[in-house]
Amino acid sequence: MKKLKLKVCGMKFAANIAAIAALKPDYLGFIFYDKSPRYISEVSAELIKYIPSEIKTVGVFVNEDLEAVKKKVNLYHLKAVQLHGNESPEYCKDIKSTFINLEVIKAFGVDEDFDFSTLNSYYSVVDYFLFDTKTNAHGGSGKVFDWKILEKYTFDKPYFLSGGIDLKHAKKILQIDDFRLYALDINSRFEIEPGVKDVDQIKEFVKEMNTL
Repeated sequence: MKKLKLKVCGMKFAANIAAIAALKPDYLGFIFYDKSPRYISEVSAELIKYIPSEIKTVGVFVNEDLEAVKKKVNLYHLKAVQLHGNESPEYCKDIKSTFINLEVIKAFGVDEDFDFSTLNSYYSVVDYFLFDTKTNAHGGSGKVFDWKILEKYTFDKPYFLSGGIDLKHAKKILQIDDFRLYALDINSRFEIEPGVKDVDQIKEFVKEMNTL
């Protein structure tokens, strides 16, 4: 199995951001959604510019005004955006055409009734899909969905796997035989409190994923 990329999402505080960045995840996610307990302040957001360039900084947005997203991409030099609401294919296309080198990740909350044909119209306007547990809270629920649902996913577009991933899932993840699985998105299950990640736990998870 190929080595999976790692995204640590919901970063919020300066010292914690620096400690997690030192572990060199592939992506660091920052939530620009004011209803989230992990909503990043303008002060902390300024630190995004100073994160080592080999780490891709991701702005997470939920049904945000398009121009506001573009402004934050420019202001914080974001390398990717994750759209976690009901953003349309046209919305994604606009962002993609405005920022040629920006990665666009479109998130979908899935359950056993999810209609994967919905993804068809997004296929050409995003770089990755992200599959999360369907909730009313737009992510960060700490709940895992049944990964067997992804057997209904027929496209070849690579995706991020999200939703309640914990240290105990490492072995199970490594048994997934799907070339489209590109990255793991971890968040609330590795927290001491909302926005504060447990550095030792994430270090252990990285070790497990690299040695099993």
